[in-house]
Amino acid sequence: MTRSKPKKSLPKQPSRWHAVPLKGSFMITAILGILISIYWVYPQSKNYGLTFILIFAIMFVASAVSATKAPVIEV
Repeated sequence: MTRSKPKKSLPKQPSRWHAVPLKGSFMITAILGILISIYWVYPQSKNYGLTFILIFAIMFVASAVSATKAPVIEV
């Protein structure tokens, strides 16, 4: 019985980056998180306050990019 030659696999082409649509609740969570971090967490602890503000700001930027760059999905 002869063995078949293994098929050569082609190297994967890098896929182009595309934004993924995020839910509106993600943006609302980011906004509320920033506000709560500014008014409640930051006065209690500057380190935790700045960290939470940074995390929620990154979430907000991600949701803004998603809202402007994501493809429109027909329902």
